[in-house]
Parts: sequence; structure tokens; C-alpha cells
Amino acid sequence: MSQGPRSGLSAVSAALLAMSRHLEVRDVLKTIVASARELLDAKYAALGVPDDHGGFAQFVVDGVSDAQWKAIGPLPRQHGILAAMLREARPVRLADVREDPRFEGWPSAHPDMSDFLGLPIRDGDEVLGALFLADKRCPKPSGGCGFTEDDEDLLAILAQHAAIALTNARLYERSRELTIAEERSRLAHELHDAVNQKLFSLRLTAQAAATLVDRDPARAKGELQQVAALAAEAAEELRAAVVELRPTALDEDGLIATLRTHIQVLDRAHSARVTFDSRGVRALPAAQEEALLRVAQEALHNALRHSGAARVEVTVAKRGPGAALRVVDDGNGFDPTAVRRAGRHLGMVSMRDRASGVGGRLHVESAPGKGTTIEMEVPGG
Repeated sequence: MSQGPRSGLSAVSAALLAMSRHLEVRDVLKTIVASARELLDAKYAALGVPDDHGGFAQFVVDGVSDAQWKAIGPLPRQHGILAAMLREARPVRLADVREDPRFEGWPSAHPDMSDFLGLPIRDGDEVLGALFLADKRCPKPSGGCGFTEDDEDLLAILAQHAAIALTNARLYERSRELTIAEERSRLAHELHDAVNQKLFSLRLTAQAAATLVDRDPARAKGELQQVAALAAEAAEELRAAVVELRPTALDEDGLIATLRTHIQVLDRAHSARVTFDSRGVRALPAAQEEALLRVAQEALHNALRHSGAARVEVTVAKRGPGAALRVVDDGNGFDPTAVRRAGRHLGMVSMRDRASGVGGRLHVESAPGKGTTIEMEVPGG
């Protein structure tokens, strides 16, 4: 707070107001980092949001150019000082981070840093991220850290408000995801009704043509021309359904990120516990990724709406040059043979068609009282 109480409070107020203006998580992260670096007059600042696999789902930096950041390479893993901050959830203030026994080095393009101040961003017991600063712009005491206890206290205040801003942004994004999902469901229902109406008209017209073939061939020909027109319209409706319902997130984020987000939303929207795990899967051709996503969505819908499951586990794993999707629930299960005989397919026909359409295969294993396992395998591109 070397600027003096008035300017210091003004700077804190400006930082908190800046964080509260944004609703997108990425924008909030950037604002937190920029505000922290400016507030404590540091050369570098960064904030990492951990994922569930030993890495960072998001990692935002300030003070490093785009060219430098690109040269540094992939996002860091949770190791060294970063891991300690996430695991121990307490502040870390060091005169020289390179001399700490937990320091494990950094990539060759990474800027050299010395004094260091970091602390976790927490929401109750949950660690939302790790915020850290390096290289305070001030004369350093001999053998000491440029960051002071006052700096640490100030950053702690900022981190508390950052947790609120980040939590609000996450809630906003989840609410928006649910709204988008509801809108897609409504659109799908409308398209389904439109196609059904076309097919109903098509059937009636074909029946009329059949009755006229012998006694009025001319009228029968007209009816058959109408059949062709209705069939073309139905085909166009189906094409529109495919275009409208293709998830844009799949194009932008890929299969794994899209599935993870979708399952996080379902986990919060349903009483059942829904989990997701991915193992070594790389990008697949667009048609295969969409087929895997659609089968996963259909299987999840069945499990959450019809099976009474308390737990649903979704896994996507590398299998040879391709990938395998596995959806397992502990619900009521069913007899696949009896379901086919009764004409109730629970989307199985659609799922099998999607699998075969991309050169894959679908396997369904279920029995009354034994839950259900759906596995889809697709080849590599």
C-alpha cells in the first residue's frame, strides 16, 4: 500500500469494479490477472484454473506477449510451486522462486523470474484457481522479496472478490448452457413435428394415388407427382434439422470439451451423479465426433429420464487409431430383445444408425435390475 491509503483504496475499488463488469469466465480471469498485476506493480501475473487430470483447464497470463506465450508451449501441468499452492491452499511469498526446493524449472522460452507471490482463489473448501505474481517493480531488499506482507494482504482481498466474480461467471455460463439446451430441445421438437406432418401428408397422398391407378390414371399421375414434391420437402426439413441441431461447441471446442461441459450441466440438473473421464483421445473427423456426441446424448437421456439411475459414468478412451465411448448406468435395466419385440427402441435404432454411418459399431448390454452399458467404437480418420 505504498501509494498511500487513498490511492490504494481507489485502486482496489477500481479492480473490484472491473471484475464485476464481466460475465464470461475467460473475461473475468483476464480482468483478475490484469488487476492484480497493476495493483501490486508486478512485471508478470498469471492465474491457473485446474482441471481434474493434473493440468489446467484455463491458464491466463499478463505481462507476457502473445509471441512469447506461443513460444512457451503447452499449458503447464500441476507441479512444483503451482501444485503446492493448489494442494496446500495457502499463500506463498518467496525472495527467489528459483531457489525454492519445489521449483522444477520452466520452458526455455519462459521469462526468467525471481521474487514471487502466489495464493489460491477459494470458494469455501474448493480451490477455484491459483493466482500468482512475479518480479515486483521496486528496489529489492538484500536477499529479500520485493512483495511485502501488505502486498500479500491486498492480494488476499482481491482473491476473495475474485472467487465471487468467478463463481458468478460460472453460474451465468451454466445458466446460459441450460437455456441453449432447452432451446435446442424446443427446436428439435418443432422440427420433429414438421417432418411428421410432411410424412403424414406423403402417406395419405400415396394411398390416394394407389386407389386411382386403375380407374383414373391421369389423376393418379398427379398424386404421384405430389408424392415426389412432399418427399423432397421432407428431405429438406431433415437436412435443416441436421444443420440447426449440430452443436457449434463441437466445431469450436472438440468432442472432449463439449462432452465434459454437457455432462457437467446434466450433473447439476439431475439428482443422479453423472461423471466423465477421457483417456488419450485426440481429435477425430467431424462426422465421427458428432456421432459419438449424439450417441452419448441419447444414452444419457435414456439413463436420466427412464432408468431411475443413481449414477451414470461416461468414458471416452483411445482405442487403436480410433476411439470408444462407454456409457454405464446403475438403473433399472431392460431386456433388449423384449424392447425390440414391443416396438420401443429407446433410441437404439438411431444410435446403431449413427455408429454404422461412420463405420463404427454399437454394443448394448442390459438386463432387468442390472443397469445398462452402451459402448460405441469408431475407427480413426
